[in-house]
Amino acid sequence: MTDIITLSDSRVAEVTEQECGEPLVDLRETPGLRIDLRQADTDGSYAHLRLGALRRLLQAQSLLPAGVRFLVVEGFRPPELQRRYFEEYAATLRAAHPDAGPDRIRELASAYISPPEVAPHVSGGAVDLTLCTADGTELPLGTEVNATPEESAGACRTGAPDVGAAARANRALMGRALTTAGFVNYPTEWWHWSYGDRYWALLSGAPAARYGPAAAPVRPA
Repeated sequence: MTDIITLSDSRVAEVTEQECGEPLVDLRETPGLRIDLRQADTDGSYAHLRLGALRRLLQAQSLLPAGVRFLVVEGFRPPELQRRYFEEYAATLRAAHPDAGPDRIRELASAYISPPEVAPHVSGGAVDLTLCTADGTELPLGTEVNATPEESAGACRTGAPDVGAAARANRALMGRALTTAGFVNYPTEWWHWSYGDRYWALLSGAPAARYGPAAAPVRPA
């Protein structure tokens, strides 16, 4: 199996950023997209993506078979929330691996939560999503969205061999549509796809990331 480049890899941090200035846009105002509430936050950050990423998401959805749609779980994530998620998961790993040093904990944690300084969600270019029917019924993908490596026994990896045939087929369907539209997958998480961020630039061979950290959406007064 091809080695996985994790977000803790120094090559990700070395990617330069050339911020293009695209705004965050509210997916809840986009006709045809179904938005899930499991990661909803008070300011609606979860339902925002950069404009270019949204356009590619709509392109990818147009490539799905009739009756199948994306169910968007989370887009933009504020830096302070990303840092909290990372630190909390790293703490559980330190407890489980008391002999592991800081670099090893960082590497293990990045299989599930990105280090804050390179996090794709903070750029507004990453989206966590799954597949559903037209009425919102989720299709089998092998694990829940956001399943950890520990609780899923590694089945959260996109190429995990020990998932059912329907889940493998649905992961392949997602992959074809999203890759065609220009996204890249984080291979430790079948649900995580991104465009324009540092990880995307590294994997796609782009000269620089298009998106740096995004400004949080302004909450209506």
